[in-house]
Formats: sequence, C-alpha cells, structure tokens
Amino acid sequence: MQKITPFLWFDTQAEEAARFYVSLFKNSRIITVVRYGEGGPGKPGTAMTVDFELEGQRFTALNGGPVFEFTPAVSFYVNCDTQAEVDRFWSALLADGGRESQCGWLQDRFGLSWQIIPEALPRYLQDKDPKKSQRVMAAMMKMRKIVIADLDNAYAG
Repeated sequence: MQKITPFLWFDTQAEEAARFYVSLFKNSRIITVVRYGEGGPGKPGTAMTVDFELEGQRFTALNGGPVFEFTPAVSFYVNCDTQAEVDRFWSALLADGGRESQCGWLQDRFGLSWQIIPEALPRYLQDKDPKKSQRVMAAMMKMRKIVIADLDNAYAG
C-alpha cells in the first residue's frame, strides 16, 4: 500500500469526478466505492468515499459537503510527451465548465487544479544557456495552454 494518498474533498460529486479522471488516464481504475446512509449518491445526508488509481497513484475522493473548496494552492502536474497529449488533457479537463489559467494551468469542472505540461518545458527551462531558457520562460508566460512548437521556436531563438 502506498504511504501517502491524496484525499480529495468534494461536495457531492466524488464518484462522478473519480470516474471522469479514470476515463482520462491509461492504467487507471476505480478500486472501491463506499456509500453510507440513505438517499443514494449525491443526495443530502449521504457521504461516500471512492478509492481510485490514476497511472499507479492512488487517491481517495470524499463527498463531504460544501464546507471546503479546492484552490490552486494544490494542483496535479501531468507530464505530457506530445502536443496531442497536451491538447487531449487540456480539452477534456476544461469540458463542461473548466477554466483556463496561465502557463499550462487550469481548473476542471470540479474545481481541481491541473498543470498540463509537455516534457519539453522543464527541459528547456533547465538549459545551461540562460538566454535560451529566458526566451522559453518569456514565451510560456504568454500562454494559457502550452504549445510545444512555440516553445521550440523560443528555444531556437
């Protein structure tokens, strides 16, 4: 069993969110769904936990009511190999009410923050040539969704 498990507090959408996240990532699954009380999922007075796994990382989602909301102070970083992968996650996570932010950040419809980042970005930013990394940083600061071709152009000068 993994030592630390992120525990996500939802109002009433724990199962819906977990099923959505599992649908986005390969090697992902719902492990258990536990319901307490009467009324069924999403009904007042019903608490539910969902244990799920995304790419080998285990999470627990809880229907805890409207007491707490997510903030960008905690986000999930998704390392993407290609622009197609960036585009797929970006579109899916924004669907049905998500919100874009800057520099590859967004909030999904549940309010959870994600960073959708191509592997090229940290590689370019860590380049030993400060002029190259500064150009890439300047290009990234103008972006919402990260566009690898624009990073490549900035890196090349």
